[in-house]
Amino acid sequence: MAVIATGAKAEEKKDSVNPNKPVFTVIKKNPITSIKDQNRSGTCWDYSTLSFFEAEILKKSGKTYDLSEAFVANKTYMDRAIQVVRLHGDCQFSEGGSAYDPLYCLEHYGIVPQSAEDYPTTNPDDSLFNFNEFFSVMTPYVEAVAKNKASRISPNWKQGLQGILDSYLGKAPESFTYEGKTYTPKSFAESLGLNWSDYVSITSYTHHPFWTSFAVEVQDNWRNPQSYNVPMNDMMRIIDNAIDNGYTVAWGGDVSEPGFTRKGLAYMVDAKKIEDNKGSDMAHWLGLSNTEKRNLIDSLGVNVPEVTPTQKQRQERFDDWELTDDHGMLIYGVAKDQKGKEYYMVKNSWGDTGDYHGIWYMTKNFIAANTMDFLVNKNAIPKDIRKKLGI
Repeated sequence: MAVIATGAKAEEKKDSVNPNKPVFTVIKKNPITSIKDQNRSGTCWDYSTLSFFEAEILKKSGKTYDLSEAFVANKTYMDRAIQVVRLHGDCQFSEGGSAYDPLYCLEHYGIVPQSAEDYPTTNPDDSLFNFNEFFSVMTPYVEAVAKNKASRISPNWKQGLQGILDSYLGKAPESFTYEGKTYTPKSFAESLGLNWSDYVSITSYTHHPFWTSFAVEVQDNWRNPQSYNVPMNDMMRIIDNAIDNGYTVAWGGDVSEPGFTRKGLAYMVDAKKIEDNKGSDMAHWLGLSNTEKRNLIDSLGVNVPEVTPTQKQRQERFDDWELTDDHGMLIYGVAKDQKGKEYYMVKNSWGDTGDYHGIWYMTKNFIAANTMDFLVNKNAIPKDIRKKLGI
């Protein structure tokens, strides 16, 4: 038994060595706050955007904050339920959202730090959300009101919904104590020193004119905030300029592609080149499951063949539902592998996962192809682009 165990351990160690695994050299890395875990909840929009504002505060003042995702979720789900009821249920009520939702909350309702005294949250550890029971209770409640056949409904349903929200997320305080000072949520938000009008959303599609703004047509963009529409190359210039100048980017996009692995890498895989590689296991790419594809990508590492995205390809993938609004993350740096390929360093909200402990390295091709939209400080945008947009 001892001999077998020793042999198995040695084999495991041998198999774990992958000569193709990227070795990263950091080019630029901006300060961010700690990795969080959204756990069993569709709140990536909440975690990634609050991480973005925490990084904005770090850049401006050097202070570290842990802002409450539960507070934002409480306010946001009530607002979304009100919209669903107003439209008699003819829109989606779900866990998802956009980067604009936390910004709206900060501006209109304020915010609470996670460690605030007098904040009676039912979940003091913001890394343990579990919305399975929560939404199985809340969704039927909202639908029952929104699709009621009565000619008139009473306003009492809001009190009942608020009770559900407070039970699972904690009751939002009217005032609280933090580091010896008393705040309201609004006064605390004001104390952070940020200007909410500094933040703009960027996208890139051809079904609307460039250098104008429109509401990106995805279900979780339910408040219909406007995004500035720029050519793909300028969209990428904005990200690069932001990182170069010490800013981060609250990114929203598609991570359902097989090129996004669970080990912390993301490539815009060129499936045709893999299929054309006859005489090897790679020739069977189209017949592999997504898990098998991701395993193959991990094994290929720096040798993964990539597609160079185009504006036309972005539009086609958006129109045929291939490019979807899946996830929110925080872009905060740039690194290169041993072959010189550049990747964005991206903070995830899945806890200490993957080979890089909650950080993903996503190639610039992947980001160009799979960006839905992103929130950025307008001061991080190149001056010529700002001039064209009139901001």
